[in-house]
Amino acid sequence: MKRAAKTPLFRRAAIIGLGLIGSSLARALRRARVARTIVACDTSAAVRAKAKQLRLADSIVADPGTAATGADLVAICTPISSYAALAAAVGPKLAKGAILTDVGSVKRAAIRDLAPHLRKGAHLVPGHPIAGTENSGPEAGFAALFDQRWCILTPPAGAKPAAVGRVAEMWGRLGMKVATMDAEHHDRVLAITSHVPHLIAYTIVNTVADLESHLKGEVVKYAASGFRDFTRVAASDPVMWRDIFLENRDAVLEMLGRLYEDIALLQKAIRLGDGETLHRVFSRSRQIRRGVVQAKQD
Repeated sequence: MKRAAKTPLFRRAAIIGLGLIGSSLARALRRARVARTIVACDTSAAVRAKAKQLRLADSIVADPGTAATGADLVAICTPISSYAALAAAVGPKLAKGAILTDVGSVKRAAIRDLAPHLRKGAHLVPGHPIAGTENSGPEAGFAALFDQRWCILTPPAGAKPAAVGRVAEMWGRLGMKVATMDAEHHDRVLAITSHVPHLIAYTIVNTVADLESHLKGEVVKYAASGFRDFTRVAASDPVMWRDIFLENRDAVLEMLGRLYEDIALLQKAIRLGDGETLHRVFSRSRQIRRGVVQAKQD
């Protein structure tokens, strides 16, 4: 016996920005029948043309205000540097009871830039689906991107529980596990779990770029799995990651300071031939990896 489909959560969902996350969200919303109508928006004519070809939404428009008009859910899926301007365009169009959310990786910045433009009676529920690949563009998205991953919601003070609950249910229907936390805490956690690892990847790959040409060629030719993983991470959208590091600078710098101390410890151990310290650190790291696998986040 087939299970009855759940009632859609939203009449009209507007997705602004059709990169990897935005296009995946459009696909996932349709797969789970979370919204009756999906309208997608992107300022790039080339992206809109590709989105139409892929049939990502019921309608595809260029103007964010047009997309938000009549929507009871608006999801901003663009780099953080565009938030303030988009909120200024979208905010006046939000209907009473409409929810404005986002998918950005720095939540204090999201609240700072979105909240001032919120129309009275509308709700702000920032979110961060922790899912992605190094690819970008509407063709890179896929509905299963969010399956069994975590989404963190960071509602500001005074957020209505009912609005937070609807956004949490949306991500749950899309296959995600949902947690709620303070925006500042989120930014510190993501600084070490995501932001600093990306910075390390960019640094290592750029170090290779500055090597002598013959050595650089051999590094690329004989790339081992570790370096290949770094190149995959370093292939991520440079605009998005530029914004993340600028907006989460305090937390990133704090975690980098801790990293420098740990690197200095290993540097000293290598210089002194201290195998016991190296083995202890590597063994502890191995346990962390096993924990990630057991949590099914690998």
